[in-house]
Amino acid sequence: MPELPEVQALTEFIDKRVRGLHVERCELAAIAALKTFEPALDTLIGRTLTKCTRRGKYLCTDFDGMWLVAHLARGGWVKWSESLPATRATPGRSPLALRVGFSDGSGMDFTEMGTEKRLALWVVRDPSEVEAIATLGRDPLDPDFDPDTLGGLLAGESGTIKNALVHQSLIAGVGNAYSDEALHAAKLSPFKFAAKLDHAEVARLHEALVGVLREAVERSSPLSATELKGDKKRSMRVHGRTGEPCPSCGDVIRQVSFATKSLQYCATCQTGGKPLADRRLSRFVK
Repeated sequence: MPELPEVQALTEFIDKRVRGLHVERCELAAIAALKTFEPALDTLIGRTLTKCTRRGKYLCTDFDGMWLVAHLARGGWVKWSESLPATRATPGRSPLALRVGFSDGSGMDFTEMGTEKRLALWVVRDPSEVEAIATLGRDPLDPDFDPDTLGGLLAGESGTIKNALVHQSLIAGVGNAYSDEALHAAKLSPFKFAAKLDHAEVARLHEALVGVLREAVERSSPLSATELKGDKKRSMRVHGRTGEPCPSCGDVIRQVSFATKSLQYCATCQTGGKPLADRRLSRFVK
């Protein structure tokens, strides 16, 4: 799933490459992906792209006051082309959800791999009209997101740190991958209760979370849209590396699996050497 750093890099790439161009094509290939019917999608045709921004994990593109908002979900992505195919995109059995073409012949395809098909698109007059954006929590890269802010957010949570970090109405933009990375860097068990972190643990988590995200943003920003996915996978220290040695201590990276996803961690670095049970309802190490 694209998270804050990848969406930030996509917005910067699109803003730099397309700002000032107008839309010549807007072709919906996955009808279920479009969550609004008014304003119509065709309203974007002829409008100029004035800016592209990020809110949490949402890609928000301003076309002269009319916004196209996209949430890429788990298997979504934006594929860039300097020269789009001349054939019109039509509904069918392909990863393509939406094609947007610009006045210089370039364009972007919103695609989604897999069977879940949760990629979502909205055409709105303001991004806050999208309910999920209106309820987003604090952005961890905002200058005023300090340790006290994080501590206050966690103090009100009844669940684990892992769940708190990916709760979008609490902290916006962090998903499964970067929460694994931050918890490893902070040397904290993913199943420690969020409200039970002491002051030193909160400070450590804040430094790790902000540091991991800033490093990823800085690394991703110079890359093109086609390079971002591979760079994210290569940069992960524990996420997606089950069975590999921990880069910090050399212990094996372990995994806890759930119905549709999993998390990775190092027992030596994070849980005092005790493996976590690989079952959702087990009594996890705290």
